[in-house]
Amino acid sequence: MPLSKVLVAALPICLLLAGSAVAFIRRRTVYPFLQLLGAACLLVVLFTHICEALHWFPGMHWGLEHSAGHYVDLGSAATGITLFCVGYFLHALSSN
Repeated sequence: MPLSKVLVAALPICLLLAGSAVAFIRRRTVYPFLQLLGAACLLVVLFTHICEALHWFPGMHWGLEHSAGHYVDLGSAATGITLFCVGYFLHALSSN
């Protein structure tokens, strides 16, 4: 993935992280913490794509199927989306 696409994806991820941090600071419960943890996992996905684009840590074999870099990226994406969505929906339900 080219670096320009990674940098475009950085804005929404950073906004999710900032919004989650604000929600956690305002209301220190489990649900905003899950959102924050999910956003942090998505930040790991962003960093893996930056490393892939800049060819850092070539031993991770970024972008290749069945490599360590692929599984770091896949695991972080799945965990991040799941935690963020669960935290968001539970936070929304508990706010009412």
